[in-house]
Amino acid sequence: MHSIDLRVGKRLLWVGGAAYPLQNITRVYTFTMQPRRKEAAFRFFRRTAVTLAVALGLTITAELVRMADRGESSTTGLLTVIWLVAGAVVVSSAVSMFSVLGAPPQYVLAMETSGPSIAMVTSADARQLDRLVEPIVQAIENPEAEFQVKVEQLVVNPNNYYFGDNVNMYGGSGNVGVGHS
Repeated sequence: MHSIDLRVGKRLLWVGGAAYPLQNITRVYTFTMQPRRKEAAFRFFRRTAVTLAVALGLTITAELVRMADRGESSTTGLLTVIWLVAGAVVVSSAVSMFSVLGAPPQYVLAMETSGPSIAMVTSADARQLDRLVEPIVQAIENPEAEFQVKVEQLVVNPNNYYFGDNVNMYGGSGNVGVGHS
């Protein structure tokens, strides 16, 4: 964990080294990001199945080539390399999966802007983040407001977490989006 400054001054919200104009902030809220455990497990099983299928296919092809040469060529070295690479891919996929399975839910303070950007701060102390919502909103309403606070920030890989609510859409095709509570 490391700490970052969260401060408001001169109509800007600073989150670490990033500045957001207060007039562009449309929403300030807290929520809990949940790890994508099910997707991580499915991704592991899919990668493992594809890897083993490719390794088995290459093994069969190598054996057929050896048999066509009437056993004159040796495929032992090639087969060793194929299965070592397959093993490395499976181990790497397992490490990736277990890093997500072991990840705890993270409490987040999020600030959305009128554009596509969003600022997020995570902390082990959910109450601290809850207490920050009101001063940020007051700073948006009051141009003279200024404050600064240090926030202990946890480093989070956003690809391993859900952001906001799941939204079910009926009708249409190819709809992609993120919903927030």
